[in-house]
Amino acid sequence: MASTAPPVSVTANGATATSTKSPWADKYRGACVEDLDLPPALSSNPNDPISHAMMNAFERDYTHLTVISQSDRALLGYLNIPRLKQLLEDGTVRENDPVEKAMLRFRRKGNVYKIITMDTPLEELEAFFDGGPDGSSRQDFAVVTDGSRRFVLGVATRGDLEQFVRRRPA
Repeated sequence: MASTAPPVSVTANGATATSTKSPWADKYRGACVEDLDLPPALSSNPNDPISHAMMNAFERDYTHLTVISQSDRALLGYLNIPRLKQLLEDGTVRENDPVEKAMLRFRRKGNVYKIITMDTPLEELEAFFDGGPDGSSRQDFAVVTDGSRRFVLGVATRGDLEQFVRRRPA
């Protein structure tokens, strides 16, 4: 049985610091995002009808769809499918409305983005979901791109991490 005490490390000035370690961290054993075997990303264009995006998400059992520019394939934002269902039920949007009416846009000004690639270690992905060192900006999903952020390769969720841990031998 593994010890439940948090690991202790010595800082540069000789003080001790404790770090909390995920209960899954030992299961990752050097694995990276590529090892999650994510399905390819499914993206919508801002002008696509909402009904088209919903149909694509349901067919593939996706909870998030990226929204990309039709002209240059730039990542503009995303659709959170559970939120979109609620907007449809509330009458805020209709199925024939364009995706851009319901999408959540990425804020580009003043934000530093954590780039998640296929080579990102799973420990880093989990930390990203948890909001980083301060835990202030928890995330539901991560857009997986190439290193230069030109192509959306997939979308990872905390559920993908949980599935990976369940299927990985102890």
